[in-house]
Amino acid sequence: MTCWRRLRDWNKAGVWQRLHELLLAELRAADLLDFSRAAVDGSHVRAMKGGNKTGRSPVDRGRTGSKHHVIVEAHGIPLAATLTGGNRNDVTQLIPLIQAVPPIRGKRGRPRQRPDLVYADRGYDHDKYRHLVRELGITPVIARRGTEHGSGLGVYRWVVEAAFALLHWFRRLRIRWEIRDDIHEAFLTLGCAIICWRRLRNNSLCHLLATAPQQVLA
Repeated sequence: MTCWRRLRDWNKAGVWQRLHELLLAELRAADLLDFSRAAVDGSHVRAMKGGNKTGRSPVDRGRTGSKHHVIVEAHGIPLAATLTGGNRNDVTQLIPLIQAVPPIRGKRGRPRQRPDLVYADRGYDHDKYRHLVRELGITPVIARRGTEHGSGLGVYRWVVEAAFALLHWFRRLRIRWEIRDDIHEAFLTLGCAIICWRRLRNNSLCHLLATAPQQVLA
C-alpha cells in the first residue's frame, strides 16, 4: 500500500510527467530527437476490472477495454501518451494527443513542441482534423480510406508500432488491472519515461565504446 500511495501522490504532483519531460530534454540535448516528423496511433488494451476511461472494445468482441494513444518522433521516442475508453475513435484524440506534447528544452532558444509533419493511418482520415492539424502549424500526412492497401506511409509509421511493442512489454500496460484511470495513466507515463531513459543509456554506452579505444591509444 505504501508503494501504491507513493505512485498515486507522485502522479498527482506531476512527478512522472516532469521526469518524462526532463528525459526528453536530455535526449534533445544529445541530438537524439528528430522533430522533422512524428507518427500517431492508438492501441487497445483489455480492462479487467472496468473503471473510468473504459468502454466496449469493437476489436475485442465488445469486452471492456481502454485505449493507449501515443505520438512519437521520427525515431520512435514517445513524446506523449493519453488514455481513453476502448470505444473512442482514434481521430477524436488526434488534436488532444498533439497538444499533450510538452515544450521540450535541451537546447538554446525556445523549447520545441511541434513536429513538422505528422503521419497517421486510415483511422485518422477526416478533412476536419487535417484542417485542425494545419492550424497548429503541422502538415498532416494521413492515408485515405478506400485507396488500395499499401499507402506507402508504413516506412515512417512503423516507429509508433515499435513504441507500442516496448510499452506493452511492461505487464502493467499490456493489460489494465487498475480501476482508477489516474493510476493506469501513471504507469503509462512512467513507461514512456523508461523508454527515454533506456535510449539515453544505450547512446551513452555506444559513445563510451566508441571512444574507449582512442583513450587507450592516447
